[in-house]
Amino acid sequence: MTRPQLAACFFLTWLQLPLANASDLGEIRIRSQIDNVQPMTGIVLWADNPKVQQLNDSISLEYRYCGYNEVVKGDGEYDFSRIDAVLDDIASRNHQAILRFHFCYPGRTTTVPDFIRERADYQETIGQSEGKKTHFCDWSNAALQAFTLEFYSQFAKRYDSDPRIAFLQTGFGLWAEYHIYSGPRTLGKTFPSKEFQTKFLKHLDTEFDNLPWSISVDAADYDYSPLEDNARLLALGFGVFDDSFLCKQHPKENAVNWRILGSDRWKRQPAGGEFSYYNRKDQKNALSAEGPNGVPFEQAARQFHISYMIGNDQPRYQNAERIQSASLATGYRFRVSQGSFNGGRLTLQVTNMGVAPLYRDAYFSAGKSRSAETLKGLLPGQTRMIILEAVDQSDLKSIRIESDAILPTQRIQFEADCVLRNDQ
Repeated sequence: MTRPQLAACFFLTWLQLPLANASDLGEIRIRSQIDNVQPMTGIVLWADNPKVQQLNDSISLEYRYCGYNEVVKGDGEYDFSRIDAVLDDIASRNHQAILRFHFCYPGRTTTVPDFIRERADYQETIGQSEGKKTHFCDWSNAALQAFTLEFYSQFAKRYDSDPRIAFLQTGFGLWAEYHIYSGPRTLGKTFPSKEFQTKFLKHLDTEFDNLPWSISVDAADYDYSPLEDNARLLALGFGVFDDSFLCKQHPKENAVNWRILGSDRWKRQPAGGEFSYYNRKDQKNALSAEGPNGVPFEQAARQFHISYMIGNDQPRYQNAERIQSASLATGYRFRVSQGSFNGGRLTLQVTNMGVAPLYRDAYFSAGKSRSAETLKGLLPGQTRMIILEAVDQSDLKSIRIESDAILPTQRIQFEADCVLRNDQ
């Protein structure tokens, strides 16, 4: 599905609600359940994982690394057709994408576009990283810096409101994970200066209005970034991803970084990551009852308010049911606990029973009526009164949640088993 086609669609997700017989008082019982992984949540597989089709109903998200040179060949020459093809392929499976653009990857050349790499004033560094010959960007080069900012302006212009993408990840260093643990590390040369990083973060905060973007939790390290103790930068609207989630040292290292970047950041922007690859046990036991290092995933998901977690190897160790149950333990989970219907006004009391809020707008609707109140930002345990006006009684058969931020084939479900009071 192309971007123009999507723009022409009216995106909604709905759940048909069976009506019980109306009593003499006009009371109507609504029942609904959540039995699918919700959009923008859950365990994530890579888009090229051969198991992705088999586990189609156990996930809602797929992940892909992207190179900048997949989009840009010449100066100012942007061709997003390859990215669109990736997004269409993922959407064809009723999933949304998580994209991460990276410059450096162990054992490879950089993804810096050729028109910059061929400049006489651009000199990459070649070194050993993770035991492999690896190229590192020349961040002293003004053309590379200018290109990086321009790239995200162009990307936001095209994809900021595209429902095929759930989350964007970005950053610098190896895998764009904000570190060069192995290999030559020099701020301003093989890693961007703090001055440019400041400009970069502010730029993305300005360019993206809808699409949540995230950086690695390792950006909390003052040796690499300007974020620590910088209130103005920490106030920017970035989310966080943790690429070694549930590793043994997580409580003493990763968790500290989460706190540095803002212990309540999850209330505004998504928290996600990837299961640790520090050793085979981390992957094998990531979804075991006790977790790989004594902390079950569901417990950690509640603690860090996780919306999604990349677990590409999990089909090797877990069945579809376990992956689905873990997915359902992430993100938001809406419940209608009570409501009333009077004179065309439908009032619903909605509570988020999940571990994180929804980060995009979504609205209850019935018939032609849509609530003015969004479900976005409803925190775990909080309740919000949702009001719909000009609702016919027949419309109560199809109370639903609509969102422009999900695919037309997806739906946001909710729990309900209650009687609508007639307050007349």
